[in-house]
Amino acid sequence: MDVKRAKDIAASPIMARVTHNGTQVYIQNVDERAQMANVYHLKNPDERHQVHVNELSEDQGLQ
Repeated sequence: MDVKRAKDIAASPIMARVTHNGTQVYIQNVDERAQMANVYHLKNPDERHQVHVNELSEDQGLQ
């Protein structure tokens, strides 16, 4: 995923289906300069991670 799309998803009130390493995540915010996103796993909201936006995938068919 690119930085612009990650930022768009983070700012949107509509939940997009985004995965990181096969696990569905919610993008909290994006650091455009560092190209990093703060995400948490939907099944375990306490499990928060900072990941490179290139590691995120969006499933267009299941939004």
